[in-house]
Amino acid sequence: MHVSNNQAFEERAIFLAAVCGQTYAQFNHADGSFTVPAGYSVTHTIHAKSLGQVWERFGFIIESPEEIIVAFRGSSSTANWISNANATQKKFKYIKEDCLTHRGFTNIYTSARSGIHSALSRLSSGKRLYITGHSLGGALATLCAPDVAANTSFSTPHLYTYGSPRAGDPAFAKASTRYVPNSHRIANLFDAAAYVPPSIFKLPKRDKRYYYSHVREFYPLSFQKGSVSLNHALSSYFEELSMLRPEFTRQLCTSNPDFCPVLEVPLQATIRA
Repeated sequence: MHVSNNQAFEERAIFLAAVCGQTYAQFNHADGSFTVPAGYSVTHTIHAKSLGQVWERFGFIIESPEEIIVAFRGSSSTANWISNANATQKKFKYIKEDCLTHRGFTNIYTSARSGIHSALSRLSSGKRLYITGHSLGGALATLCAPDVAANTSFSTPHLYTYGSPRAGDPAFAKASTRYVPNSHRIANLFDAAAYVPPSIFKLPKRDKRYYYSHVREFYPLSFQKGSVSLNHALSSYFEELSMLRPEFTRQLCTSNPDFCPVLEVPLQATIRA
């Protein structure tokens, strides 16, 4: 299966990848500032308790006259969310189906949930809602989307994730398909983060097994950048997607200075014949 040739999908994937890049800028800047794309305004800063139990900026909600975007930040270090201790499971209590999700990811999302729901309650449900995230942020977005669909007036959110790990068990993945039919999981086939936790996870010296499944729909990319970190980096995803619509990307980046992730090589050099 290949990435869709649908122009609207590809351009949306490029744009939301750039939005995800700004969640890292927000975290890295002491004042929480980041570049907001033209036509959008910030309506909420997402604060959540990290796996290290520290309250941090974990993304934002922005809106335009037509749409709303909830964007979650990933982790600057894969080590702190691949940790075995966090990959046990707990009941996902925000939908009626009996399903289990990753304990560490769910705890982060739970700490941010009330703020997100409160912010959405003040926004127009007539606008299209996008929920997005890269890496750990992709897992948080995957947990957020069915919760929002089930428990807010935004019943049809669109989900776009990049390099997301697995977030829950097969029952959660099945339920997510019903709640979030407009779901797009974009992942590099050479991105190690997309393969954790494994489908069957077992702690050392323990008998209990935990089962994990990815949510649908899967849109694979295939790129190798020479290192584990670059195969996972948001900038690498943006660079690869930009090749699908180079002119759109060029216009997006030109009209929004400092909005696009920094490419490893100049965009014009990456355009395929």
